[in-house]
Amino acid sequence: MNDPFQIQPELRYGAPVCDQILTGRYFTIGYSWYFRQAKWVLEIVNRNSFLLTETDRLNNFRADTRVPRRFRAGLKAYKGSGKDRGHLAASANQDIREIQNSETFLLSNMSPQEPDFNRQIWRQLEEAVRELNSHDDVLETYVLTAPVFYFGEAVEVIGDADDEYGIDVPVPHAFVKSVLAEDKRGRLRLWTFEMKNQKLDGKLADYLVPTYDAEQLVGGRFWDRISGGDLHEQKKDPIKMWRLD
Repeated sequence: MNDPFQIQPELRYGAPVCDQILTGRYFTIGYSWYFRQAKWVLEIVNRNSFLLTETDRLNNFRADTRVPRRFRAGLKAYKGSGKDRGHLAASANQDIREIQNSETFLLSNMSPQEPDFNRQIWRQLEEAVRELNSHDDVLETYVLTAPVFYFGEAVEVIGDADDEYGIDVPVPHAFVKSVLAEDKRGRLRLWTFEMKNQKLDGKLADYLVPTYDAEQLVGGRFWDRISGGDLHEQKKDPIKMWRLD
């Protein structure tokens, strides 16, 4: 069997462990059978931007048939739940080709998110990542996104396990997004955010956390193929640091 870490360019710098690796055409999902959703999703933001094309958002939400039925969420799990189908690899990060955008609407790329979170600060962070990727000095932007469950806190679930094909899907307490930018001189800059799955009123910089702490929450090293001395973690205002000066 081919090693996805040798084939998938978004896995170049490593990824945490998981139950099942779902290799897509444009990004990779590390799936958790226990939580019935991704443990992490790893992407390169529009890595084929040289094509200078763009497609409309497809909105073709659907189950991912690569995941065994008893471990995967379906559309019924979200219906009437009051939760958004929150993208982990953002649709607008993968919008050069139709097939590329379509893959972001697989439910394996979704986690239940509070609407006031998904449509506000989470969207702001996704937009800031695309702003970073658009800078002339940036060669590639890698993004690892992961749901977080806090031990010791009650877990809300959506779905109906009593339905013939239904399962309960736990609602994450928070989300982590770790952003690794490689500039044209080969320098690697890293920003990691932790945001609770609720309406948040802070600035993006308020949610910067040490990557080590985020790894502890998710349960695995994020960028384990990079020597520690070669990775420059940013802990200041992320918008200022986007300039990579």
